[in-house]
Amino acid sequence: GQRDEEEHSNLETFTFYLSEPLSKERVEAFSDGVYAIVATLLILDICEDNVPDPREVKEKFHGSLLEALSEYGPNYLAYFGSFVTIGLLWFVHHSLFLYVTKATRLMGLLNILSLAFIGGLPLAYQLTSEFAEKSHNEIEAIQVSCVITFFASIFQFAIWTTALLHERETLHPFARYGGKEHAFMFAKLALYPCVSLGAFFLTCLLSEFSTAIFHLMQIVIPFAFLALRIFVRISLTIIKSVMSLSRRKVVLLEEEEACLSPGETLS
Repeated sequence: GQRDEEEHSNLETFTFYLSEPLSKERVEAFSDGVYAIVATLLILDICEDNVPDPREVKEKFHGSLLEALSEYGPNYLAYFGSFVTIGLLWFVHHSLFLYVTKATRLMGLLNILSLAFIGGLPLAYQLTSEFAEKSHNEIEAIQVSCVITFFASIFQFAIWTTALLHERETLHPFARYGGKEHAFMFAKLALYPCVSLGAFFLTCLLSEFSTAIFHLMQIVIPFAFLALRIFVRISLTIIKSVMSLSRRKVVLLEEEEACLSPGETLS
């Protein structure tokens, strides 16, 4: 009888609750490892297929290495675009967990789903590197790349939303509702999902300009991250100034009412 009670009590400890705490350090270490492996796979792909052969350099390009490398220029641009995407997604992930004080199992599950799509970025690079050969599946390749980027970033946004539901336990005060970094974190996490989803629909509507739209997305997003900080700071200062002016008007009205006599206030 005692053994049955002990086994029953031990089984209760293995119940699965999504709100139970999870080691934040293990989540960050696993995520950094995945990001590092994905970045390594990108450079391995470009070293394997996009490096000119020495004989080809001598015969076809008359010994000029720069001319030989210029032929693979679009492939290198696709590599740098994919690497910048990985770097910015890692930066957003780092900023997110910088303000997360305690992780939960649900946040860990969402993080694994995000990393699953992060692992598909080398596939997106291989698809977009074929633009130089003028393949007939450019629209499909761009749409696949946009879908991978969208889901990799939307699950990061879901982690942020989950943390906001229990912000007193999971988030730093600076990132909570009304905190100094709340608006900037919200804009930073929403940037990649919005841009990738917009690029996906634009390629459906404007199929002739699909390649230009994709390259424009890769160029604009890094500068957008820099502009976000300035935009959020300016908007917050405007809101604070408007709020302070309204408070001053209320204080002035109260002072005027205090200076008036009781008969004048009644009239």
